[in-house]
Amino acid sequence: MDKNMSETLVRTGPGTAMGNLMRRYWVPILLTSEIAEPDCPPVRVQILGEKLLAFRDSEGQPALIDEFCSHRGVSLYFGRNEENGIRCSYHGLKFDRNGNCVEVPSAPQACKHMGITAYPCIERAGIVWAYMGPKDRQPAPPDLEWCNLPESHVFVSKRLQESNYLQAMEGGIDTSHVSYVHRYEVDDDPMHQGTKALDYIKADGNVIFEIEKQPFGLTLFGRRNGEPDSYYWRVTQWLFPWYTLIPPFGDHSLAGHVWVPIDDHTCWAWSINFRPDRPLDEQEMADLNAGKGIHCEYEEGGTFRPKANKDNDYLIDRQAQKEKRAYSGVFGFAMQDASLQESMGPIQDHSKEKLLPTDRAIVMARRMMYEAATALVPDTDPPAIDADQQRVRAAGVLLPRDQKPQEWAVIHLHDGKDQPIYSI
Repeated sequence: MDKNMSETLVRTGPGTAMGNLMRRYWVPILLTSEIAEPDCPPVRVQILGEKLLAFRDSEGQPALIDEFCSHRGVSLYFGRNEENGIRCSYHGLKFDRNGNCVEVPSAPQACKHMGITAYPCIERAGIVWAYMGPKDRQPAPPDLEWCNLPESHVFVSKRLQESNYLQAMEGGIDTSHVSYVHRYEVDDDPMHQGTKALDYIKADGNVIFEIEKQPFGLTLFGRRNGEPDSYYWRVTQWLFPWYTLIPPFGDHSLAGHVWVPIDDHTCWAWSINFRPDRPLDEQEMADLNAGKGIHCEYEEGGTFRPKANKDNDYLIDRQAQKEKRAYSGVFGFAMQDASLQESMGPIQDHSKEKLLPTDRAIVMARRMMYEAATALVPDTDPPAIDADQQRVRAAGVLLPRDQKPQEWAVIHLHDGKDQPIYSI
């Protein structure tokens, strides 16, 4: 990847091409549980390089505003969340959820000049989302399948990843690594075990990809040998600008990720498991809360930083690596991925990479994002802004060797909410 494209893709702060693109979509900001009650303590939030403050007002509405008071630049984190607004503790200025200054005790006439930035918020799937783009281009709310299910059907977590969002998201697009880094843990993980797909994945590490451009992004068809007369196809979806949908394993829940930049060196890795057809049962919830599957355990102290992190070499166990209990010596799917992606550095040096045929989807996604970002102008919409285009599913399926997976997917996965779940 040339230097100009790399710089464009990894920079997401205010005024950057990629930052402008991402601000045109609804952005996952924080868990609703982080601002659970009206007039609860506010929470500092940094997203796309902006330092913001989230709170829930007296009417129970979520809010996202500039962290700093317009008067003297004091952090409103130290303010009072009361009576439908945040009051600055320094001189008593008060701001509502729309960023309007509603009170200046020392100069009431100055209110109309003292407003601060605020972004509209909605709640879906236990997440507070914000729209950070031009007011006249606000899209419909996100319509991914997991966004609209009952609370009992969905489990959502987030973790801090100490790398640029791009190298994290590309790990979600790249499914060829499953045959390697996750190889020894899939048999024991409760969200994956007991499925025929694992046999195919471990037996055939030479995955062959067919990739199809879509209005929403990319569909990746990863082919491995199945039975003598069939291929096992893992169908992964990448949706603009940061969603991935993961093929399910057997009768386990469906899953996906969202990769959201905090700044250029860190991102939030959101992980979602969901059941379209029924609530997650007690055992599933216990496993997910314990950090199994694509989730993780956290450091102590109430942060979302993983317990296994770069400061402790991700708790690598060389004996387990030697005994083939963990391919890299790191345990947990999330941290197996994150340890390798963070090892690239905060921002990967793309000039040194030498890509392989299995990286074709990554190359295509980069090109699509770059073209979308550099072509965006104020009076146009970016790709996949229509929420209807988000109604797709990932799948795992055995197909006869002479059957095209693209033809199968058009029938079974597009507008996938109305289809059965396909998994092996």
